[in-house]
Amino acid sequence: MSQKSQALPSFELIKSLPVDFRFTGSLTSDRLEKSDDVNAENSDAVCSSIPENDSLGNGMVDGVLDIIGNDVNEDSPYSGNIITVGGRPSSGNGDLDTVTSVLPSPSPSISRSHTEHRWGDTASYTGKKKLQSWFQLPNGDWEIGKIISTSGTESVISLPDGKVLKVKSESLVPANPDILDGVDDLMQLSYLNEPSVLYNLQYRYNQDMIYTKAGPVLVAINPFKEVPLYGNDYIQAYKNKSIESPHVYAITDTAIREMIRDEVNQSIIISGESGAGKTETAKIAMQYLAALGGGSGIEYEILKTNPILEAFGNAKTLRNDNSSRFGKLIEIHFSETGKISGAKIQTFLLEKSRVVQCMEGERSYHIFYQLCAGAPRTLKEKINLKSVSEYKYLGQSNCYSINGVDDAERFHVVTEALDIVHVSKEDQESVFAMLAAVLWLGNISFTVVDNENHVEPLTDEGLTTVANLIGCDVGELKLALSTRKMKAGNDNIIQKLTLSQAIDTRDALAKSIYACLFEWLVEQINKSLAVGKRRTGRSISILDIYGFESFERNSFEQFCINYANERLQQHFNRHLFKLEQEEYIQDGIDWAKVDFEDNQDCLNLFEKKPLGLLSLLDEESTFPNGTDLTFANKLKQHLHWNSCFRGDRGKAFKVCHYAGEVIYDTTGFLEKNRDLLHLDSIQLLSSCSCHLPQIFASTMLTQSAKPVVGPLYKAGGADSQKLSVATKFKGQLFQLMQRLENTSPHFIRCIKANNSQSPRSYEQGLVLQQLRCCGVLEVVRISRSGFPTRMSHQKFAKRYGFLLLESVASQDPLSVSVAILHQFNILPEMYQVGYTKLFFRTGQIGVLEDTRNRTLHSILRVQSCFRGHQARRYLSELRRGIATLQSFVRGEKIRMEYAVLLQRHRAAVVMQRQIKSTLSMKRYKEIHAASIIIQSVVRGLLVRRCSGNIGLLTAGGTKGNESDEVLVKASFLAELQRRILKAEAAFREKEEENDILHQRLQQYESRWSEYELKMKSMEEVWQKQMRSLQSSLSIAKKSLAIDDSERNSDASVNASDERDFSWDTGSNYRGQETNGHSARPMSAGLSVISRLAEEFEQRTQVFGDDAKFLVEVKSGQVEASLNPDRELRRLKQMFESWKKDYGARLRETKVILNKLGNEEGALDRVKKKWWGRRNSSRIN
Repeated sequence: MSQKSQALPSFELIKSLPVDFRFTGSLTSDRLEKSDDVNAENSDAVCSSIPENDSLGNGMVDGVLDIIGNDVNEDSPYSGNIITVGGRPSSGNGDLDTVTSVLPSPSPSISRSHTEHRWGDTASYTGKKKLQSWFQLPNGDWEIGKIISTSGTESVISLPDGKVLKVKSESLVPANPDILDGVDDLMQLSYLNEPSVLYNLQYRYNQDMIYTKAGPVLVAINPFKEVPLYGNDYIQAYKNKSIESPHVYAITDTAIREMIRDEVNQSIIISGESGAGKTETAKIAMQYLAALGGGSGIEYEILKTNPILEAFGNAKTLRNDNSSRFGKLIEIHFSETGKISGAKIQTFLLEKSRVVQCMEGERSYHIFYQLCAGAPRTLKEKINLKSVSEYKYLGQSNCYSINGVDDAERFHVVTEALDIVHVSKEDQESVFAMLAAVLWLGNISFTVVDNENHVEPLTDEGLTTVANLIGCDVGELKLALSTRKMKAGNDNIIQKLTLSQAIDTRDALAKSIYACLFEWLVEQINKSLAVGKRRTGRSISILDIYGFESFERNSFEQFCINYANERLQQHFNRHLFKLEQEEYIQDGIDWAKVDFEDNQDCLNLFEKKPLGLLSLLDEESTFPNGTDLTFANKLKQHLHWNSCFRGDRGKAFKVCHYAGEVIYDTTGFLEKNRDLLHLDSIQLLSSCSCHLPQIFASTMLTQSAKPVVGPLYKAGGADSQKLSVATKFKGQLFQLMQRLENTSPHFIRCIKANNSQSPRSYEQGLVLQQLRCCGVLEVVRISRSGFPTRMSHQKFAKRYGFLLLESVASQDPLSVSVAILHQFNILPEMYQVGYTKLFFRTGQIGVLEDTRNRTLHSILRVQSCFRGHQARRYLSELRRGIATLQSFVRGEKIRMEYAVLLQRHRAAVVMQRQIKSTLSMKRYKEIHAASIIIQSVVRGLLVRRCSGNIGLLTAGGTKGNESDEVLVKASFLAELQRRILKAEAAFREKEEENDILHQRLQQYESRWSEYELKMKSMEEVWQKQMRSLQSSLSIAKKSLAIDDSERNSDASVNASDERDFSWDTGSNYRGQETNGHSARPMSAGLSVISRLAEEFEQRTQVFGDDAKFLVEVKSGQVEASLNPDRELRRLKQMFESWKKDYGARLRETKVILNKLGNEEGALDRVKKKWWGRRNSSRIN
């Protein structure tokens, strides 16, 4: 292929390098040695697994000829070694003769194929220039060495540890200069090859720079430790574009900006192996979205869904302590202002088998261990929760904890998250009860009851606890676990289960309860995060799905997981390879096609009909005699033509995936694909008193509404699911792909640095395998040689046309676009003009976008200054006018207020004068009248006392008597005042006594009214209870009458005691008696009901009369020598005791009637159960 290679970057690229870079040595010296201390073994091995460099290969011939004939050609792979780096001269003399002298003459290796000599175009050059090259050691690792000499097809290299090896020249791979160590984008590497990519990633990984760009793809290496790259400071920095280094924040920020700018939904697809850090990467992306789109509060709920989903859907595996055992797609919706308005979560293929079976060293789902460790004592007592080691489901793996993880603390986090997403406390208790029921199901054991190995569950703590937790009868649970009802024509056959069948039934019930519980939780979360009317159509979807898995034993779960990864890989190829190159060809631009690995053959192996893996699996699942071995043989018989399929011994087969070859064991494939839960178990859940099992049963009945077309399953029963697990998963996967196709994707490839989950450990072989699986090198090649940015002529002219200096309003969009490119001096090799679009190389559109932003910013500044000036002028004029207007308005207002105030003042003066005059006159009259009265009294008293001595008075003693008279008047006046004061004090005392008596009277009246109200309320309560009992009796009569009319002649009951209203139905009753035998118990039942009705009427009349009489005595209407309060309490006690006895007899009657209808149809039993519950609730 003849492709353009980029020259070495200038010193301007140093800005993107780490801050601790430094030059060690002269710029004019040869390439510097690297200090990796790896022991090199003697080897002459030739590397045969290195993919081809995009700037190398057969194109070297053209490059050499161009250099010889036309000075220096930049398309040559050697041109990068001749162009100076920031002014640095080449190691030759710098003229053309020197350059051509060092070029190798055409050798036979040039004419060979790429497959034989992948790096043959540069090996001879690097050998003659004595540059550093990569050499592959026998263990597969790469070591850098300095070429000492080259002779023919062999070279002598010196390794960093001082060893000197003689190797074949074609096994050497050129290394990049030291200045490119640790670049943040692999596209900047001069030599793009596997060892260079591995070294660059390791260099950054050792400095905790775990993110590296590979063109449009972000490569994230799991550090297995906390790194200081997150938090609000980093979020603000990436939001403000003050940091340009690769990061999940940068990818998420790009998605948000493109969503707002282009009004196109975005998706962030996170992929990688198990343990590569996909879940944490998704959480980091959600944190950035919540920080930028927050404000409404919904973002906090979205973040709190992570601990819930992790607790119920993640588990510890051998490779990962927090492995997602399900796939999830989180679709976050945004409003018109760019704020989060809601979200929706979709899940895929929960690994249900982990509930009942775990490998050694693994754990089941986290929530089981968190519940046992962190549940409060009251909850543990309520659901009878024990320690983890006491449950068989959890104890089979001998792994109960994870280093550094506190399950009790995580449980509190989960409960807080459930509160935040609006799951009520009652529902939370129901969820925990279902979890405990799943654990106790594993403790149910069976015992053999006959010679045919039929079993039944032991009635132990496990069985009774499960029955109590799900709210069913112990006997019904035993029947559901040990028997199975099957239809044969119109007859129902009850088949007893063997030990293996019973265990499978128990495990199927446990798996179904947990799977339905997980789906119910996701549904509740979606209700809490619902968008509703705020939906705008803009969304960003984050896909966190299980990575490619290959274990020692791979079962049905790995089969589905790897199939999903094949689909995602094709989506990745389609967007980055297929669609890219197809668009180049359709638009007619000059383009050299890049080869890449296509996995369409593997997808055809899975999806082809009728001879595909999924089709054959569904076909074999419908056969009654189908087994895992017959399924494996059928695959080997029909799929041998596919290059991706290989048969293996026994039940195994191999599939060549894009990530490598995987051996699958078909043991359990058919059973897991059927995922059968018999109708007996579903009916058991539907009959439970708890609401969650009823919801689960309704969901499963909806899914199994139509049986699979074909023979009955070997497990029995025609109530199997309509679709198999594989078919449903395929449908979900196709829907996911369609949704992703309608979005603009952003890819994050997570890489696991080592299998031991140890920080600072970097395994080259493991990383290289993942890079090959992810197609990272192909992505970089196509990005370097391609045009990742494209824009239509119309959009380009509309967006950047205003930047032109001349008016181009009359020109067509293509002419405008070309004029823009010429004005800004964009080099012709940096873009190409297609039929409908302009295609740019990486970074070119950024120059125009920066210029546009600066121009718009300048325009906005000018507009803001002019508008500010206009606003200030208008504001000053407005202020002057307002001040003038306010002065007139305020003056007029003050004058009006003063006139009103003056009028009010005058009126007040007149009113005060009149009032003061009236008060003074009144006071004067009162004083005058009092004075006259006092004077009249005093004078009369004096006159009466002194009238006897009037005749004895003489003229000579007139003056002396006048003084005595004055003394007498003063003494009488003091005595009169004392009497007045005494009378006033007595009057006040009488008034106080009168007030006290009045208050007591009011208290007595209020007490009497309250007592009357209590009497009335008690009378109403009695009447209601009487009416309730009367209605219950009437309903019982009607129900018994209906039963009597519709009852068949197969009921046989013998009455034994008519007084106690009980019958004995016999132990061997089978419903074979005639109509004559069933008439007598029915007539006895009618007579009992009649007696109960008569007793009810009599008691009603007696209690009603007694209560009415006591009310009349209490109110005083009837006189009687008794205490109404005491008699009323005694009457109430009598009523309660009679009601309790009457209710017991009613219940006994109900039991007898149930015995009478023991052989009735399903409709009669439902009616009796309803009648019994209705009467019981009314009596209670």
